[in-house]
Amino acid sequence: MTIEDRNIFIVGTGTDVGKTYVVGLMLKELLRSGVNAAYFKAAMSGNVRDSSGALIPGDALHVREVSGTTQPLSEMCPYVYEAAYSPHLASRIEGNPVSFDTVLAGFDSLSAKYDRVIMEGSGGILCPIRLDGGREIWLEDFVKARDFGCVLVADAGLGTINAVGLTAHYMKARGMRLTGLIFNRFQPGNVLHEDNVRVCERLTGLSVIACVGENDSDIAGGIM
Repeated sequence: MTIEDRNIFIVGTGTDVGKTYVVGLMLKELLRSGVNAAYFKAAMSGNVRDSSGALIPGDALHVREVSGTTQPLSEMCPYVYEAAYSPHLASRIEGNPVSFDTVLAGFDSLSAKYDRVIMEGSGGILCPIRLDGGREIWLEDFVKARDFGCVLVADAGLGTINAVGLTAHYMKARGMRLTGLIFNRFQPGNVLHEDNVRVCERLTGLSVIACVGENDSDIAGGIM
Protein backbone atom coordinates (compact mmCIF):
# COMPACT_ATOMS: atom_id res chain seq x y z
CA MET A 1 0.00 0.00 0.00
CA THR A 2 1.43 3.37 -0.99
CA ILE A 3 0.34 6.81 0.22
CA GLU A 4 2.44 9.55 -1.34
CA ASP A 5 1.38 12.51 0.79
CA ARG A 6 3.70 13.39 3.65
CA ASN A 7 0.73 14.07 5.90
CA ILE A 8 -2.56 12.18 5.68
CA PHE A 9 -6.10 13.11 6.66
CA ILE A 10 -8.35 10.17 7.53
CA VAL A 11 -12.02 10.70 6.72
CA GLY A 12 -14.85 8.29 7.52
CA THR A 13 -18.07 7.69 5.64
CA GLY A 14 -19.70 8.32 9.02
CA THR A 15 -19.42 7.66 12.74
CA ASP A 16 -18.29 4.27 14.03
CA VAL A 17 -16.81 2.94 10.79
CA GLY A 18 -13.51 2.30 12.57
CA LYS A 19 -11.33 5.30 11.66
CA THR A 20 -9.44 5.20 14.95
CA TYR A 21 -8.82 1.47 14.69
CA VAL A 22 -7.44 1.87 11.18
CA VAL A 23 -5.33 4.88 12.13
CA GLY A 24 -3.76 2.95 14.99
CA LEU A 25 -2.68 0.22 12.58
CA MET A 26 -1.40 2.78 10.06
CA LEU A 27 0.70 4.54 12.67
CA LYS A 28 2.00 1.18 13.93
CA GLU A 29 3.15 0.30 10.40
CA LEU A 30 4.86 3.64 9.88
CA LEU A 31 6.73 3.40 13.19
CA ARG A 32 7.74 -0.20 12.49
CA SER A 33 9.13 0.96 9.14
CA GLY A 34 11.33 3.49 10.90
CA VAL A 35 9.25 6.57 10.07
CA ASN A 36 9.09 9.27 12.74
CA ALA A 37 5.29 9.59 12.62
CA ALA A 38 2.61 11.15 14.83
CA TYR A 39 -1.15 11.24 15.37
CA PHE A 40 -3.43 14.28 15.61
CA LYS A 41 -7.15 14.95 15.92
CA ALA A 42 -8.77 18.36 16.26
CA ALA A 43 -11.56 17.38 18.66
CA MET A 44 -12.67 14.20 20.41
CA SER A 45 -16.11 13.64 21.88
CA GLY A 46 -17.56 10.90 24.05
CA ASN A 47 -14.63 10.62 26.43
CA VAL A 48 -14.56 9.41 30.04
CA ARG A 49 -12.95 10.86 33.16
CA ASP A 50 -10.19 9.31 35.23
CA SER A 51 -10.23 9.04 39.03
CA SER A 52 -9.11 12.67 39.34
CA GLY A 53 -11.94 13.89 37.12
CA ALA A 54 -9.74 14.70 34.12
CA LEU A 55 -11.04 13.78 30.67
CA ILE A 56 -9.07 11.04 28.91
CA PRO A 57 -8.85 11.38 25.09
CA GLY A 58 -10.04 7.87 24.30
CA ASP A 59 -9.22 7.81 20.59
CA ALA A 60 -5.69 9.06 21.23
CA LEU A 61 -5.19 6.52 24.00
CA HIS A 62 -6.33 3.71 21.69
CA VAL A 63 -3.93 4.83 18.97
CA ARG A 64 -1.07 4.93 21.49
CA GLU A 65 -1.83 1.42 22.72
CA VAL A 66 -2.23 -0.11 19.25
CA SER A 67 0.69 1.63 17.57
CA GLY A 68 3.18 1.57 20.42
CA THR A 69 3.99 5.25 19.93
CA THR A 70 5.58 7.21 22.76
CA GLN A 71 4.00 10.44 21.50
CA PRO A 72 2.51 12.32 24.50
CA LEU A 73 -1.29 12.31 24.74
CA SER A 74 -1.15 16.04 25.41
CA GLU A 75 -0.05 16.81 21.84
CA MET A 76 -2.49 14.47 20.12
CA CYS A 77 -5.71 16.46 20.53
CA PRO A 78 -6.32 20.05 21.71
CA TYR A 79 -10.08 19.67 22.35
CA VAL A 80 -11.57 16.83 24.40
CA TYR A 81 -15.27 16.59 25.34
CA GLU A 82 -17.29 14.24 27.51
CA ALA A 83 -20.60 14.38 25.64
CA ALA A 84 -20.82 11.87 22.79
CA TYR A 85 -21.99 14.47 20.28
CA SER A 86 -20.52 16.31 17.33
CA PRO A 87 -17.88 18.79 18.60
CA HIS A 88 -20.08 21.80 17.86
CA LEU A 89 -22.83 20.49 20.17
CA ALA A 90 -20.51 19.01 22.81
CA SER A 91 -18.75 22.37 23.15
CA ARG A 92 -22.06 24.23 23.30
CA ILE A 93 -22.94 22.10 26.34
CA GLU A 94 -19.50 21.95 27.99
CA GLY A 95 -17.82 25.15 26.82
CA ASN A 96 -14.33 25.45 25.29
CA PRO A 97 -15.33 25.71 21.62
CA VAL A 98 -12.76 24.80 18.98
CA SER A 99 -10.44 27.53 17.75
CA PHE A 100 -9.38 27.10 14.12
CA ASP A 101 -6.02 28.75 14.75
CA THR A 102 -5.32 26.60 17.82
CA VAL A 103 -5.92 23.39 15.87
CA LEU A 104 -3.72 24.47 12.96
CA ALA A 105 -0.97 25.54 15.36
CA GLY A 106 -1.11 22.14 17.01
CA PHE A 107 -0.87 20.36 13.69
CA ASP A 108 1.92 22.62 12.40
CA SER A 109 3.92 21.98 15.55
CA LEU A 110 3.72 18.23 14.98
CA SER A 111 4.46 18.59 11.26
CA ALA A 112 7.68 20.44 12.12
CA LYS A 113 8.67 17.79 14.68
CA TYR A 114 7.70 14.57 12.89
CA ASP A 115 8.33 13.24 9.39
CA ARG A 116 4.67 12.33 8.85
CA VAL A 117 1.42 13.14 10.65
CA ILE A 118 -1.85 11.23 10.41
CA MET A 119 -4.76 13.51 11.23
CA GLU A 120 -8.06 11.82 12.02
CA GLY A 121 -11.34 13.54 11.29
CA SER A 122 -14.40 13.58 13.53
CA GLY A 123 -17.39 11.61 12.20
CA GLY A 124 -17.94 12.03 8.45
CA ILE A 125 -16.72 14.84 6.21
CA LEU A 126 -19.86 16.92 6.93
CA CYS A 127 -19.14 17.03 10.65
CA PRO A 128 -19.70 20.52 12.14
CA ILE A 129 -16.87 21.51 14.49
CA ARG A 130 -18.09 24.94 15.62
CA LEU A 131 -21.29 26.81 14.73
CA ASP A 132 -21.95 29.13 17.70
CA GLY A 133 -20.02 32.39 17.75
CA GLY A 134 -16.56 33.04 16.40
CA ARG A 135 -15.54 31.40 13.15
CA GLU A 136 -17.88 28.72 11.80
CA ILE A 137 -15.82 25.56 11.34
CA TRP A 138 -16.52 22.37 9.42
CA LEU A 139 -14.22 19.38 9.15
CA GLU A 140 -13.38 20.16 5.54
CA ASP A 141 -11.93 23.52 6.58
CA PHE A 142 -8.98 21.71 8.17
CA VAL A 143 -8.50 19.54 5.08
CA LYS A 144 -8.36 22.58 2.82
CA ALA A 145 -6.22 24.68 5.15
CA ARG A 146 -3.27 22.34 4.72
CA ASP A 147 -4.22 20.72 1.39
CA PHE A 148 -4.27 17.26 2.90
CA GLY A 149 -4.39 14.16 0.77
CA CYS A 150 -7.34 12.24 2.23
CA VAL A 151 -7.98 8.54 2.70
CA LEU A 152 -11.60 7.45 3.12
CA VAL A 153 -12.36 4.69 5.65
CA ALA A 154 -15.60 2.77 5.16
CA ASP A 155 -17.28 -0.27 6.65
CA ALA A 156 -17.08 -3.19 4.22
CA GLY A 157 -20.71 -4.23 4.73
CA LEU A 158 -24.13 -3.44 3.36
CA GLY A 159 -24.79 0.19 2.44
CA THR A 160 -21.19 1.15 1.87
CA ILE A 161 -21.54 1.76 -1.88
CA ASN A 162 -23.94 4.62 -1.23
CA ALA A 163 -21.88 6.01 1.66
CA VAL A 164 -18.60 5.85 -0.23
CA GLY A 165 -20.08 7.23 -3.43
CA LEU A 166 -21.76 10.20 -1.78
CA THR A 167 -18.73 11.07 0.36
CA ALA A 168 -16.32 10.83 -2.56
CA HIS A 169 -18.61 12.92 -4.79
CA TYR A 170 -18.99 15.61 -2.14
CA MET A 171 -15.27 15.80 -1.40
CA LYS A 172 -14.29 16.04 -5.05
CA ALA A 173 -16.98 18.65 -5.73
CA ARG A 174 -15.66 20.72 -2.84
CA GLY A 175 -12.07 20.59 -4.07
CA MET A 176 -10.63 18.09 -1.58
CA ARG A 177 -8.00 15.58 -2.66
CA LEU A 178 -9.27 12.06 -2.00
CA THR A 179 -6.46 9.64 -2.77
CA GLY A 180 -7.69 6.19 -1.74
CA LEU A 181 -10.09 3.94 0.14
CA ILE A 182 -9.70 1.61 3.12
CA PHE A 183 -12.40 -0.91 4.01
CA ASN A 184 -12.74 -1.90 7.65
CA ARG A 185 -14.33 -5.08 9.10
CA PHE A 186 -13.59 -6.80 5.78
CA GLN A 187 -14.18 -10.56 5.55
CA PRO A 188 -12.19 -12.34 2.81
CA GLY A 189 -14.47 -14.63 0.82
CA ASN A 190 -17.58 -12.64 1.73
CA VAL A 191 -19.23 -12.07 -1.64
CA LEU A 192 -20.86 -8.81 -0.51
CA HIS A 193 -17.64 -7.34 0.87
CA GLU A 194 -15.61 -8.30 -2.17
CA ASP A 195 -18.24 -6.90 -4.52
CA ASN A 196 -18.36 -3.66 -2.54
CA VAL A 197 -14.63 -3.22 -3.08
CA ARG A 198 -14.95 -3.67 -6.84
CA VAL A 199 -18.00 -1.42 -7.18
CA CYS A 200 -16.56 1.38 -5.01
CA GLU A 201 -13.34 1.42 -7.02
CA ARG A 202 -15.38 1.64 -10.23
CA LEU A 203 -17.72 4.28 -8.81
CA THR A 204 -15.03 6.60 -7.43
CA GLY A 205 -12.07 5.93 -9.70
CA LEU A 206 -9.99 5.38 -6.56
CA SER A 207 -7.93 2.38 -5.52
CA VAL A 208 -8.60 0.40 -2.37
CA ILE A 209 -5.39 0.81 -0.39
CA ALA A 210 -6.17 -1.87 2.19
CA CYS A 211 -8.88 -4.12 3.57
CA VAL A 212 -8.76 -4.49 7.35
CA GLY A 213 -10.35 -7.40 9.19
CA GLU A 214 -12.28 -7.21 12.46
CA ASN A 215 -9.37 -8.28 14.70
CA ASP A 216 -6.37 -7.52 12.50
CA SER A 217 -3.27 -6.44 14.39
CA ASP A 218 -1.52 -5.20 11.25
CA ILE A 219 -2.50 -3.41 8.08
CA ALA A 220 -1.69 -5.51 5.02
CA GLY A 221 0.96 -4.21 2.67
CA GLY A 222 2.18 -1.30 4.77
CA ILE A 223 1.54 2.38 4.00
CA MET A 224 4.89 3.61 2.76
